[in-house]
Amino acid sequence: MTEREAVADWIYILDPKRDTLDGEPSDREAIRRLAEEEPGLELWLSRRNRMKQGERLWFFFTHPEPAVAAVAEVDQEPWNDPDAPDIPYLVGATLLPGATKALYRDPVGRDELGLGQVRSVQKVKPEALPVLLARAGL
Repeated sequence: MTEREAVADWIYILDPKRDTLDGEPSDREAIRRLAEEEPGLELWLSRRNRMKQGERLWFFFTHPEPAVAAVAEVDQEPWNDPDAPDIPYLVGATLLPGATKALYRDPVGRDELGLGQVRSVQKVKPEALPVLLARAGL
């Protein structure tokens, strides 16, 4: 098993109409700007998932056109914040500026990902990973 096979890639769903990051709307433009200016994030998770440091989060934006247009690397495994009882789990991640800029210019659409039902977080399908990596320049 290679190092890359030992880790997972995840789709993280963002709905720009209702989700915010650091008080900003979670649209493609805001995320691209954050990747350049303030790439460190703490993201909300409804369940713990088995994310590990070094895995990637591919951001799927639901509007205006459903597509992956940003990517981050997981900095630390999900944790529970006792000071935020209304948020089940958090995960630390850092946006990858170059790869996010590439995806912003040429996003990966829903059809190319083979996404069925959209949940908040799900693993990337193995057949979609080469397309994501190529578009992101990784």
